[in-house]
Formats: sequence, C-alpha cells, structure tokens
Amino acid sequence: MTELEQLSGLFRQLGANPDQATTMAAQMLKRADQLAVDRGMDRTMALKYLIELITKGRSGEAPSTRIPPSSGA
Repeated sequence: MTELEQLSGLFRQLGANPDQATTMAAQMLKRADQLAVDRGMDRTMALKYLIELITKGRSGEAPSTRIPPSSGA
C-alpha cells in the first residue's frame, strides 16, 4: 500500500469522501516534502508532524510538538 493510499484511508476514517480524501492525502504529501526541504528536516518527521496536527486538530487538541525553525531563520 502506498503512502497516498494510506493517507487517503486516514482521511476517509476522519470523514472525507473518497475523492476528497485522495486530494487531501496528495496535498499532505506535497506539504511534507516542502517542510523537509524548507526546514531541513527528515521527510518522515515532517509527515508525522502533519498527521499529528490533523488528527489532534480534528479533536480540538493542540499539537504536542512544534515544527522546527528553518535553518535560515
């Protein structure tokens, strides 16, 4: 199962219809790639951060971790 399929499944579990879930998953993967490049962080860690942000945000919780500052800041 690909990352896209796994994330689409997560978004479907969170209530998105299949088309929305696929779009959201693709956007999240793109954003994880952007964070990895912009912040100089591991792509897996960027994806983990985003998944936590989405799941906690949906339940009204604040994320427990912060995004690392960019190396250029």
